[in-house]
Amino acid sequence: MKKVLLALLVLALLAGAAAGGWYQLREQRITEFAATAVTLATPVTVEIPSGTGPRALARLLTEQHVTTDAELLYLYIRRENLGPKLKAGEYEFSGDLTPTQALEKILSGQVKVYRFTVPEGLRAEEILPIVADSELKLDLKKLEALAASPAFLRKAGVPAQTIEGFLFPDTYTFTRNATEESVLTKMVARALEEYKHADADRKNGVKLDLLQTFTLASIVEKETGAPQERPRISCVFHNRLKKGMRLETDPTVIYAMRLLRGVYNKNITRKDLETLHPYNTYKVAGLPPGPIASPGTAALQAALHPIECEDLFFVSRNDGTHLFCPTYECHEANVRKWQVEFFRKPQKQGANSAHP
Repeated sequence: MKKVLLALLVLALLAGAAAGGWYQLREQRITEFAATAVTLATPVTVEIPSGTGPRALARLLTEQHVTTDAELLYLYIRRENLGPKLKAGEYEFSGDLTPTQALEKILSGQVKVYRFTVPEGLRAEEILPIVADSELKLDLKKLEALAASPAFLRKAGVPAQTIEGFLFPDTYTFTRNATEESVLTKMVARALEEYKHADADRKNGVKLDLLQTFTLASIVEKETGAPQERPRISCVFHNRLKKGMRLETDPTVIYAMRLLRGVYNKNITRKDLETLHPYNTYKVAGLPPGPIASPGTAALQAALHPIECEDLFFVSRNDGTHLFCPTYECHEANVRKWQVEFFRKPQKQGANSAHP
C-alpha cells in the first residue's frame, strides 16, 4: 500500500512539474509573440466595431495580417487584462509593428483621422466640393442641402440666410464617423470662435455687428492677397462708410453678377457696374447684405481693427499690392498710371481690375 501511495505521489509531482513547465513555456511563447514585429508593406486600416471582445479583436487583427496568431494575441490580451480598455474605432497600422504596439494604439484610441484644407477667400460653392471630395467621402448634395437649410443655419449659429462667409478657412481633422452636419457645424463654430478673438481686440468706435464684420472681412479678403495691406484696405472702407460714400468694390459686383447669372466671371463690364443689385456696391450704399466669401483670421481682425488713415481710394499695382490715396485727384493719377498707361505698354503681366 505504501508503495502504491508513493507511486501516486511521484506521478502527481511529475504531472505538476509537467504542467508548470507547459505553463512557463506558454507564457514564454506569449511574451515572445507580443514583442515580435510584423512588417506591413502597405498601411492596413481596420474598423473595430463597438462591443468587440478580446477574441473577436484577435481574430480581426490576424485576418488583416496585423498580427500572426489570433490565439496568442487573445491570450496576451487576457493575461494583461486589456479587454475592458479596448476602444472601438477605425485604426491604421503600418511599417514594423509588434502586437503590443498595435494594442497600445487601440488602447489609447489613436483612431485614423482624415484632413482637408480650405484656403482663405473661397465661396461656399467652392468650399463644399472640397469637403465632399475629401477622404471623408461625404455627400455633396447633403452638404448643399444643409448649407441652404434655415433650420440648420439657426442651429449652427449663422446670423444670415445663407452659410456664405461662415465656413472658416482652415485645416480640419475628422474621424471616419463624421457626418455632413457635424463637419459644417465645426466649420461654422471655427468662424464664430475666430470672430470672438477678433472682437476682443475691436478698435474703439468700430460698431460693426457679427454679420457686418464677416461681410466687411470677406471684402477685405477678396481685395488683397497681401497680409500687410488688410488693415489699410479696411481703413479705406471704414472711412467711406463714415462719409456715406459707396464702397465701389469690384468683388461685390462680381458676386452680384454670380447671383444674377449663375456663373462666376471675374471680368466686369460697364453694364455690370450699372446693374442694380443689393451686392453691387457701385449702385447701393453701405455694406452688402452678407459676406461674399469666407474670410480668414487676418481679414476678420482687420475688419474690426483698421489702422488710422485718411485714405478713401486704392488702386492695384498689378502685382498683388495697391496704392492708396486720400483724394480723388491723387487716385485719378494712380489709375491713369497703373490702369491706363500700364496696359498700353506691351508686357506679360496679368491685370487686376481697378478698385475704389
